[in-house]
Order: sequence, then C-alpha cells, then structure tokens
Amino acid sequence: MDFAEYLQHDATALARRVARGDVAASELLALALERNAAVHGRINAVCLLLESQARARLDRAIGGALAGVPFLIKDGVQDYAGVPTSFGSRAMLGYVPAEHAAVVRRYLDAGLVVFGKTNLPEFALKAVTDPRLYGRSSNPWDLGRTPGGSSGGAAAAVAAGIVPMAAGNDGGGSLRIPAACCGLFALRPSRGRVSSGPAIGEVWFGASSEGVLSRSVRDSALALDILQGAEPGDPFDIAPPPGSYADLMRRDPGKLRIGFSTASPIGTEVHPEAVAAVHRTARLLRGLGHEVEEAAPQVDGMALAESFLHIYFGQVPAMVARGRALGARTGDVELMSRLLATLGGAVSGARLTAQLAKWNEFGRGLARFHARYDMLLTPTLAAPPLRHGEGDPPAAEQFVLDLLQRSGLLGLLARLGLLEGTVNRIARDSLRFVPFTQLANLTGTPAMSVPLHWTADGLPLGVQFVGRFGAEDRLLQLAHQLEQAAPWFDKLSPLAREGLEQAGKALATTDV
Repeated sequence: MDFAEYLQHDATALARRVARGDVAASELLALALERNAAVHGRINAVCLLLESQARARLDRAIGGALAGVPFLIKDGVQDYAGVPTSFGSRAMLGYVPAEHAAVVRRYLDAGLVVFGKTNLPEFALKAVTDPRLYGRSSNPWDLGRTPGGSSGGAAAAVAAGIVPMAAGNDGGGSLRIPAACCGLFALRPSRGRVSSGPAIGEVWFGASSEGVLSRSVRDSALALDILQGAEPGDPFDIAPPPGSYADLMRRDPGKLRIGFSTASPIGTEVHPEAVAAVHRTARLLRGLGHEVEEAAPQVDGMALAESFLHIYFGQVPAMVARGRALGARTGDVELMSRLLATLGGAVSGARLTAQLAKWNEFGRGLARFHARYDMLLTPTLAAPPLRHGEGDPPAAEQFVLDLLQRSGLLGLLARLGLLEGTVNRIARDSLRFVPFTQLANLTGTPAMSVPLHWTADGLPLGVQFVGRFGAEDRLLQLAHQLEQAAPWFDKLSPLAREGLEQAGKALATTDV
C-alpha cells in the first residue's frame, strides 16, 4: 500500500484490509511514521513519538475491531503507562503514570497501534494549539493558521493524512473546534458516556468528554462503541445505547425538528461565512425533509461564559500546584496559566460552588428547548480558523499583567473584588472566536461538528449540532445522512493533496 491508497481509506476500511491480509499492520505503521516525518516540521502535530512501544505491540498478535490501524492519543488526560502526560506544560513533565487511562486501554484493546501523542495548548486551556513546551501546531489547510484547540495536534494529524482518526477530548469545544478548523467530523459524547478513569473521576467538574476526530462518521461511531461504558469507581453510569452505534448510525433519523441560531450568545461578532455555513446547512436539512426554523435556547450566554471561566479558576490553581509538587518551578508555567492560577486562587469556595450550581439553570433551559426541538444548529466557530497570533493579548498588556502577577498585586486586587470587569472581559475575549461550544459542556449534552462548509478562501468551517442528553445515536444518524448528501471525505487539505502528488511522482519514478 502506498500513501495515495492509505489516504483513500478510513480507519474502518484499513482494519478490514488488515483482517483480510491485504496489508500488514507493520506496513500501515511505516506509512504513518513516514507521513509524520514528512510533515512534522510544517504542522508540528505529534509532540511525542512512541515508535518503540508501537513496534513492540506489533511483535505479538493483536485483535479487535480496529486491529492494526495507526493511531495517536492526546498528551492530556489520556495516560499511557510509563510515558509522561505533559498537558502541554513543562510543569507536568514529571508526571509519569503507572497505568493506562481507561480510554487508552480500550483503544489498545480494539487493536489500534498507538505510536505517538499529539500537541495541545498548556493545560488544554485554549482554542489554539501553541504551547511554549512543544511550539505551535499549524493547520494543514493553511499553515499560517491555527488547527484550533485544544485537540489541535490531533486534528492537524488527521487533516494532513498521518492517521485517519485520532483521539481528543472536549471540555469547552476541544474536539469540535479543531474539527471545524480542519474539515473533520467530531462528536462530543454525553457526560458520563466515556470513563475518565482511573486517575480522574470527572475532568473539569464533568464538563469534559473523551472522543475522536475523524474523516468519516462511521469511524466516530465505531470509536464510541469502543469507548462507551463506565469503569469501576466512576461517578455514575448513564443508560447504555439501544445497540451498537455503528449499527444505529445507519438507521434513518426520521423527520427531525431543528432550531438554528447564528447569534453569538455573548453578543460578539459572527463572521458572514459562519452565518452562511448555518443557512446553507439549514437549506440542506430542509431538502432532506427536516423541519428547520430559527430558534435558540433561553440561556444567558454571558452568565454561561462566566461560569465556564470559573472552571479554569477551579482547575488551573490545582494543576499549577500539582506541577510544583512534581518539582516544577514558577517559570515552567506560561503567563496565562499563571494569571488564571492567581485569579482562581482568589475565588472563594462559596463563589465557585455558586457558579457550578448555575449549570443546573443552563441544563434546564436547554432541556426546555429540546422539549420542542430535536437538535440545535449553530456555527461551531464564530469565524474562519484564526491566523497565528490573532487574538493574542498585545505584548504591552502581557507585560503589565506579568508584572502585576509577579508582584502579588493581581491576587490582592482579585481578593478585594476589584477585578469583576476584568473577569468578564477575559470571558468575552477568550470566547470571542468560540462562543457556541461551551453550552454542551456545561449541560453535559452531546454535540458534534460536521464539515459542511468551506469559505470563499477554501478554508473549512464546520457547523455544530447539539442533541438531547444521551442521544448520540440521533446525532450520528443525522451526520451519516448529511455525509451521504454532501460528502466530505475526499475534500483533502492542500498539505494532504501535496502528499498525494509527491506519492504519484515517486510512483512514476519507480515505474520508470
């Protein structure tokens, strides 16, 4: 098998080829490693190679639904025994787990050949992937732009043709955002659908879910079959699906009632291309027989954004403290993380609890919407993928904030309650590019980004669907229907097409 043929297959098809004996797993691993080496200097998607572990795995018989398919895991939450889980931070390099995370064990049990870990922003805090530890990742559709975050390295790897599917997780849009940036499909499962254990009970107070980024809906359905179900000691176990997602996906979703909105829930600007993406999708849905009308949940968007920011205020100080316990120094943590740790350290337990309690209000508001509509349709992103550095705080502002943090004045002002306006501005500014995705995280509902729109400049710009709690099957059914009506599998990034052309030239030379 050559790279051109490799790129024509999703993970499901590659596994079938391996099972039939048409191609060896070692051959697929060699193709993935070769492709990563060819593009690494341009997209920086894979931050840690696990080649020796992958080759050792191939030395023994492996089985499972995806046996022999090359695969990448994210360098955050997805612990691989004996290998550091850095969370994109120098401060966490001392954390070397003794056992696999449940999701990693399930990926391995399914026969996937894990050969590396993918890049992410420090502590998975941003919608762009630019950690100081490993450097920024670039988008295969335009190397001057971000692949999104926090699962940006995973998205870049799939869009560049390194692997057909890669693991990620989603605490505020971290699967859906990079999928939208890179022309991929991603489904964020319901809270509790997939275990975060054993090292963690719930990630980000339960806002985060595990999943994959893929080029085909059936790969994501099969991955969810592999991942779904609780582990012993998990906080709770939600009702199982009425069958395998791979089978459920192929059923007709029936006539759905879908409400759509293109208005930013925090009152910020939405790019015309993002608006066009939703209207184009609405027309497609109507053509498929669904009932579509403009409607939005009655949820206070700014209150939700502020509540989402308090996840950081609760989690980042703990992560920084954990890093220090592992021997990290203050300078090992990036400026924004230090600022969030300082602000979070000044938030009282009572205030944090009050913010977490608001999640109930958001959940009730979304449930009232879902009493009338099967799904909510919005843009995934408020604008096309950002250029590198776009949206970063000005250097002068970063300098002042750094001085305030180092001097202790920032913490003092926060404790005195004098930074309320600053907190609201941080919430608004940090979510300006991605104001639509956090609703699903705080309500625990499943949501997906579907690659149905490309801008006039040829950039992907996905749309989001939010479903009822536990209704991943309905989302997958609709996604499969949309995939058939408006196929995207063969829409390749310029970097992937370049690889095809080079493979063709190599083949031509060999033939001569």
